[in-house]
Amino acid sequence: MSVAKLTEAEAKDAMKSLNGWEFDRDGDAIKRTFEFGDFVEAWGFMSRVAILAEKQDHHPEWFNVYNTVEITLTTHDADGLSERDMQLAKDIDALLA
Repeated sequence: MSVAKLTEAEAKDAMKSLNGWEFDRDGDAIKRTFEFGDFVEAWGFMSRVAILAEKQDHHPEWFNVYNTVEITLTTHDADGLSERDMQLAKDIDALLA
């Protein structure tokens, strides 16, 4: 299944609706770092993100140390950012709203 890569303008426009995300990898990915009160809160957040990701069949790259979770989103099939990344980022933001 082919996934369309967002143009630079499309990606910049989509970023306006996200909270705290920044471009990474020369604009081919977005990332955000989340901090929580402790490891259990961070792990709980990761569990909720994992459920979202599985439902969307779009899985993040992430890194966790104690209370910090760093998430990077990119679409390997598109060789860069796609609407799938922006939707998952919106849904992750909604978990914290």
